[in-house]
Amino acid sequence: MSRLSRHSRHTKILALSAALLLSAGAATGTAAASVGGGHGNSGHGNREAAALTGTAKLYRSAGDDITFSFDAHLAAKDNDDPLKATGTFRFSHYANGEGGWAKAKVDCLVTGGKVAVVSGVITDTDLEGVEGHRVGITVHDTGRIDRLGYSWAATEDMGPKDLPKCVGSAPFEKVRKGTGDFAVVPWQPTVF
Repeated sequence: MSRLSRHSRHTKILALSAALLLSAGAATGTAAASVGGGHGNSGHGNREAAALTGTAKLYRSAGDDITFSFDAHLAAKDNDDPLKATGTFRFSHYANGEGGWAKAKVDCLVTGGKVAVVSGVITDTDLEGVEGHRVGITVHDTGRIDRLGYSWAATEDMGPKDLPKCVGSAPFEKVRKGTGDFAVVPWQPTVF
């Protein structure tokens, strides 16, 4: 085979490979756009702008029963305003037959990658003196053993009633193995 025909054959193979890669890239981009929607102000198609869902129990060596449940959502139409998030979250903590629970109405949800920060005002509880307080929780959805943190981590009680929206602590707590099913839908704001 002459040098010229080998070069020509090599060029044809490269051209065909490039065409296949471009076709695959265009198909992938189209599929991603239809699943994830656009990043424009028109929203994200059927995809909500952000979400935090799921339930898990925290790990405590003393055996405390601590449960957190989330059903927080930011609609696609509200993509650029995390203060329009809706939903609720609940938490409870029982040890040696004592403890309590609370339910909060979501007032902010911000997510990034697999991390979510949600805040809400406590609307129902059996804990004395905390109804009406805002609390914030941070979740890291690791896919294995999720992590969680809460705004009252460094206080003796639920913290200040005037806690700002979407404030939580680092997710320092570990979820008990086999109990975490947190799911975070990452937020993709268009305002940046």
